[in-house]
Amino acid sequence: MSLESYMNEVGQKARAASRQLTRATTEQKNKALFAMADALEHARPRLKEENAKDLENGKLKGLEAALLDRLELNDARIDGMIEGLKQVASLPDPVGEITDMVYRPSGIQLGKMRVPLGVIGIIYESRPNVTIDAASLCLKSGNATILRGGSEAFYSNQAIADAVQSGLTTAGLPEDAVQVINTVDREAVGLLISMPEFVDVIVPRGGKGLIERISKDARVPVIKHLDGNCHVYIDDEADLDKAFKIAMNAKTRRYGVCNAMESLLVNAAVAKEILPRLADALAEKGVELVGCEQTRAIIETAPATEEDWYTEYLAPKLSIKIVTDMDEAIAHINKYGSHHSDAIVSQNYSKTRSFMAEVDSSSVMVNASTAFADGFEYGLGAEIGISTDKIHARGPVGLIGLTSQKYVVLGDGHTRDN
Repeated sequence: MSLESYMNEVGQKARAASRQLTRATTEQKNKALFAMADALEHARPRLKEENAKDLENGKLKGLEAALLDRLELNDARIDGMIEGLKQVASLPDPVGEITDMVYRPSGIQLGKMRVPLGVIGIIYESRPNVTIDAASLCLKSGNATILRGGSEAFYSNQAIADAVQSGLTTAGLPEDAVQVINTVDREAVGLLISMPEFVDVIVPRGGKGLIERISKDARVPVIKHLDGNCHVYIDDEADLDKAFKIAMNAKTRRYGVCNAMESLLVNAAVAKEILPRLADALAEKGVELVGCEQTRAIIETAPATEEDWYTEYLAPKLSIKIVTDMDEAIAHINKYGSHHSDAIVSQNYSKTRSFMAEVDSSSVMVNASTAFADGFEYGLGAEIGISTDKIHARGPVGLIGLTSQKYVVLGDGHTRDN
């Protein structure tokens, strides 16, 4: 079978499955999610075995340490996938919810019903746990999904797909409700984003280049998960012990994730007090520092370039800039940031309110690490991605973000006369 025929068949099956899912009950969907969790638990040895193949291939291809970290499926991450499935099952089912009911002067009753988007195509790189996040959220929100993971996680994704489809079968739902593309041919992506007759929405997760390509070439709507150039601003009225903990966590908890801090902004009034302490701790962690001229007068760093301020490193590297006040910090974030997640550390309530209002990002933190920008931490169970768009869905995209609304009109023989 040619690749084009294969993708066409995948699309047809997904569309048919999406229509069947409109009749699925909450009980059926939850049963499938719990069955997937059980299947993952039983498949744990196989998951680690298949993941070991991907890790070995990744090392042979020279993947960087941060990418290998994203790729690894250890027991803790398998536990996380299982817990994510159970948490999604525990969430309220948004499908069918009717809100905003009002009576119109004509006597009709008007409201909005929450409905699935239909078929969602998800294209992602490296992290195999995305397969579970995507499958669980799409299923609970009543959508069929076509998943195209990165070639570096091929064996892991196929093993996870088997567990997912086992869960669907157990619950009496169509196996085709979740399909994982079984080829590493890059042309599959081009075909997937060019099937508006079968696919309603595309969600790309990965590097900036991938997302820009998908957004440019797709013939169906795209929910963009752009790069995470996240900032922490330490204000002159910050509790510096809190600032130290927050900055260290935001940068060093994990390097290869989109909510990691990539630029640190420090008010000039506290820079001499906090920067040496941070520089020593970051050096112990092996973090490479680049800084502005004022920063380099206080601690030893390489010079930061204009490009550094725009860069999502996804690596143990951090750019540091000293600013005169919060307004300069906000201006820097809005110019160089990616509208993902940004934080302020300050004990001044008025400043934190201004920062929240003026920073143009999908998540804004006050006295908390950017690491909290995560669907699981937000109580969404999991996330399909963190949208930096402003239309339809913004921030971590969970169940609500994977649904739409349609108007419903209730009458009792009503007709319109004028």
